[in-house]
Amino acid sequence: MLNRTNVIAIVGPTAVGKTALSIELAKAFNGEIINGDSMQVYRELDIGTAKVTKEEMEGIPHHLLDIKSPEESFSVAEYQSLVRGKIEEITARGKLPIIVGGTGLYIQSVLFDFRFTEQPDRDENRLAELEKMSPDDLFDLLHSLDPEAAMEIHPNNVQRVIRAIERVELTGKQKNAIEQNQGHEKVYHHYIIGLSIDREQLYNRINQRVDIMLENGLLEEVKMLHSKGIRDVQSIQAIGYKEIYAYLDGDVSIEDAIEQLKQNSRRYAKRQLTYFRNKMAINWFNPFTDAKKILKEINEFMQEKE
Repeated sequence: MLNRTNVIAIVGPTAVGKTALSIELAKAFNGEIINGDSMQVYRELDIGTAKVTKEEMEGIPHHLLDIKSPEESFSVAEYQSLVRGKIEEITARGKLPIIVGGTGLYIQSVLFDFRFTEQPDRDENRLAELEKMSPDDLFDLLHSLDPEAAMEIHPNNVQRVIRAIERVELTGKQKNAIEQNQGHEKVYHHYIIGLSIDREQLYNRINQRVDIMLENGLLEEVKMLHSKGIRDVQSIQAIGYKEIYAYLDGDVSIEDAIEQLKQNSRRYAKRQLTYFRNKMAINWFNPFTDAKKILKEINEFMQEKE
């Protein structure tokens, strides 16, 4: 049954302007913001994840930032549970929950009836074989077994790629087949704002953001994590960290690492847009020209009656 709780979500590719819009909507509609980015849950990963700063928050409460140490894992099932709890808390205070981020599956899992089942027991012999393969060969294998799943995972996220391969090989089912009977029914009375701009403009913003991150101390932030011996964990697979790690490990020059970071960010933005356009019914806007239209649409949504 549909929960009549009002929930707003703001989605879109990296660097498109989600943070700025979320603050304006929170001020306009008495809202509190819930993080919708899978990497901003980690402490010490601030600059590289473009985590909102205290100044940018403008006094608006933000939730589910800095709740995990870099060594900890974090799953979509855990995210779903935490966010649904926060939605109840925020609503009980008479505030509007606003989920903001670019991790499509995480946000989709909250707004729709996703149910998570346990992963089958691992075949240790097969796992050992997979772990000997290169990231490129692993991703090619996943793409041949389950193209839909491959579209949602970065090729360098080796652990997720391996788990996706195991899921197909152990169950005989692709991700889409497992999820076909779930994830379609709304859980909340929600409105999803999608932000999109011209591709060239977006790519320029991404490149500029990387330059600003470097000016703000990204290299120093990653060096600190690297010096602690933090590696082979989920958090360090984030774009902005794995590229600098390659430089710190002596595998590439700093110039090549920065160029790879920009390229990976642009590719990630493309995958984000593909996911959002294929998986959810979203109301698309240009954040720089449609501000008044967005406010009008949300106001009408808030006035809707059961």
